[in-house]
Amino acid sequence: MYKVMIIDDETIIVKGLTKVIPWQDYGCEVVATAYNAQDGAKTIREISPDILFTDIRMPGGDGLTMLAGLITEFPNMQITVLTGHRDFNYAQEAIRLGVTRFLLKPSKMDELTEALTTMTAKLKNLKQSSPLQTNGEGEQPAAEKPSAEQSSQGESSSFIVRKAVAFIEEHHAEKISLSDVADACYVSQWHLSKLLGKFTGQSFYDILNTARITHTKELMTDPSLNLSEIADIVGFSDTPHFSRVFKKIEGISANTYRNSKMK
Repeated sequence: MYKVMIIDDETIIVKGLTKVIPWQDYGCEVVATAYNAQDGAKTIREISPDILFTDIRMPGGDGLTMLAGLITEFPNMQITVLTGHRDFNYAQEAIRLGVTRFLLKPSKMDELTEALTTMTAKLKNLKQSSPLQTNGEGEQPAAEKPSAEQSSQGESSSFIVRKAVAFIEEHHAEKISLSDVADACYVSQWHLSKLLGKFTGQSFYDILNTARITHTKELMTDPSLNLSEIADIVGFSDTPHFSRVFKKIEGISANTYRNSKMK
């Protein structure tokens, strides 16, 4: 039986989908439900569903970021979006990120069952497919063009990295952690750390410190601020640490850099 999860902030939608669709006819079972993106993402990590029906316009959540995060962390999970948001560009972006179907509310039964049929078929193909393909000389890793699924995976990963970096830069002056950024991107800390390393070649702290030092250099043009005050403004807990990070990134001390710019 394929495990199904439903996420929607409308209780009537969740209960309706749970009862109306003949899940067992498709070899499926609804094993969990949630009413917001945060709880939904948490539950998905706990149960690893095969199929997800979800809204992407829920209070307090970023639907596209949630989708991208889930797709990067659970690449085999099949997703159908149910939404009242009738923006074609929004739908196009969701499909580009890798969702199987994008359905407008109220969805017809034949649309729901077609989506379910497609998702179960994809899951069956994934199970049957081999990670290796033969070229007549024995098994070799496939060297063909990336599949649509692989392309979507790359799009989603890139999307999440951009969101993560933007979040770090926006909140660089706060006491943020990798966990805070991961929560904002609907992925686990481990997965986000792996994505940042792969796409930027940097760790979370490298990106955070670079953002802080970039802002530091902007503040150095203000003669009314001393270095200790600047360090505090950009988020460093103590001046010695700030000085070490500045020299590591810029190659010279903060004082030397500032004096060169104040001439």
